[in-house]
Amino acid sequence: MRMLISLCFILAACTASLAQPSPPKIVVDQFGYLPELEKRAIIRDPQQGYDARESFRPGSRYAVIDTRSGKTVFEGAPRPWKNGQVDSVSGDKVWWFDFTSVSRPGRYVVRDLERRTDSFEFEISNTVYTPVLKAAFKTFYLQRAGFEKRAPYAPVGFTDRASHLGRGQDSQATLFNRKGDRATARDLRGGWYDAGDYNKYTNWTADYVLILLHAYAENPAVWTDDFGIPESGNGVPDILDEVKWGLNWLSRMQNRDGSMLSVLGLDTASPPSAAKGPSHYGPPNTSATLTSAGAFALAAKIYGQNAASRQQANIYRQRAVRAWAWAEKNPDVLFKNNDDAQGSTGLAAGQQEVDSKVRQQKRLLAASYLFALTGEAKYARAAEQLYGRLKPIDPYYTNAFDADLTFTLTYLARQPRLVSGFRNKIMRDFKGHVTQADNGLKAVMDRRDAYGAHIQEYTWGSNKTKAKKGSIFTQAVINKIGGASEKQYNNAASHYLHYLHGVNPLGKSYLSSMERYGAENPVRKLYHSWFTGDKRPAPGFLVGGPNPYYERDECCNSSCGPQGDRLCRIPKMSPPSGQPAAKSYTDFNDGWPLNSWQVTENSNGYQAAYIRLLSKFAR
Repeated sequence: MRMLISLCFILAACTASLAQPSPPKIVVDQFGYLPELEKRAIIRDPQQGYDARESFRPGSRYAVIDTRSGKTVFEGAPRPWKNGQVDSVSGDKVWWFDFTSVSRPGRYVVRDLERRTDSFEFEISNTVYTPVLKAAFKTFYLQRAGFEKRAPYAPVGFTDRASHLGRGQDSQATLFNRKGDRATARDLRGGWYDAGDYNKYTNWTADYVLILLHAYAENPAVWTDDFGIPESGNGVPDILDEVKWGLNWLSRMQNRDGSMLSVLGLDTASPPSAAKGPSHYGPPNTSATLTSAGAFALAAKIYGQNAASRQQANIYRQRAVRAWAWAEKNPDVLFKNNDDAQGSTGLAAGQQEVDSKVRQQKRLLAASYLFALTGEAKYARAAEQLYGRLKPIDPYYTNAFDADLTFTLTYLARQPRLVSGFRNKIMRDFKGHVTQADNGLKAVMDRRDAYGAHIQEYTWGSNKTKAKKGSIFTQAVINKIGGASEKQYNNAASHYLHYLHGVNPLGKSYLSSMERYGAENPVRKLYHSWFTGDKRPAPGFLVGGPNPYYERDECCNSSCGPQGDRLCRIPKMSPPSGQPAAKSYTDFNDGWPLNSWQVTENSNGYQAAYIRLLSKFAR
């Protein structure tokens, strides 16, 4: 359980956090649109949920207005979604207003000419998403542990000294069950805070490295050397500099035998440099070692393409091979952190250990990247055997939850030395995954989602699911999957981006503090140990998003201490509780027992998935 960060023991203070601004009636991507792709505004008439009393019947005439000249550039009529049905996911009746034909660069609003109601202002241009990408990417710099955040790289108000470098902290971390024993001390400084807490997890850091490296490789032109981090201007794309920060930490977490330490638990405070408590690590486990083998292998391949980094790439290659060899000899070494039975209570927060099926998926992932790097048949054989056993790409169901493994396998299929039978099997399955599955491209083309971004289910981290689902369609473009045109796939993907930028039932951009980038209704509070109380978060963090399974903790006087009686009288928050799935959200950052992290916490996992999608549309 996370520690209480935001003390909200007074009933009046807690109920104040229930305030939810009325969503706009006409929702648009608050940043804007690319000229050549589909553009639509959604007009909403709430029927269910906290805003059900705020009915709105759109007029019959809508226009796109150039805000600089005041001139009408397009006029048309909104069309009811599903003949006026109420969308069960949002609780809204909606109308779609298509203005795809507007392609001239400029700043605009959509206006209901009869009701005299405007959308938020937005931009149409080829470069509309480039500043947004830079802000979203910079959050990884702000999440660096053991690194000073200073002007001009840190946004105003978010400078801080290097954190977790004091006595007994990251550079002198000790084993979790031998705390303070200097014989177990390890230098484990660096890496990224994983989310709103400051802990660092090997499995997940390796995942972020993989996703960011793919984001670079899939559109290298957008990844320039001017993203405003300390390494900018050194002649290396800034994303590769940032990924090195994660790789350096993974290198410190690797033992000489190739195994990977599982987790590093850090103290929390605001700002991060105020945290003075000790750091403790967990022992090696198989899952972290396999994921890291994959990350080191892809890093070796990508960094090896540049002569200046070829020596470092060879080191990554050696690390990948050693990690694989250890995992092959030790296929089921487990470690559960923050687990009473393991004696690890209090070591980090999220559970990084996985079950046997996911360990096998990680073995498939590692084998895929090692084959792409080395071309050695043993890795291809392992990958093909695991593929046949696990059947990881379902041709009849589009699974955004496991999308990263799917993307890894299509990357494997693009390797020229892979046997054609295996390659063709992967691509046939992926084509079915995209085009045959009822919840894939068909769901988009059928306009199954009232806001244009269908997912099968809203859960904790729904915004990550949206980003990954959008990336399924951009991967269809990369892999030249038939069944639709490249433009149709890009249009499908773009609507998941628009959802995250404001085309949703709350009319909210799910990125934090993005007013200066054009978002008029961004996230203003998120769960993060740095941005507590009324402190606004830094720009660019993607929050988890609507979660219909959100629950505050129950408590009683005996378990909650002297404040227990007052805690028990805090009401359940609605929203997010008791709402249609897509409205199960509000901006708040209260800790236990209100547990805002289920809804508003950031995560590098959310961030990396969003960056991978966004980077396909940046110029």
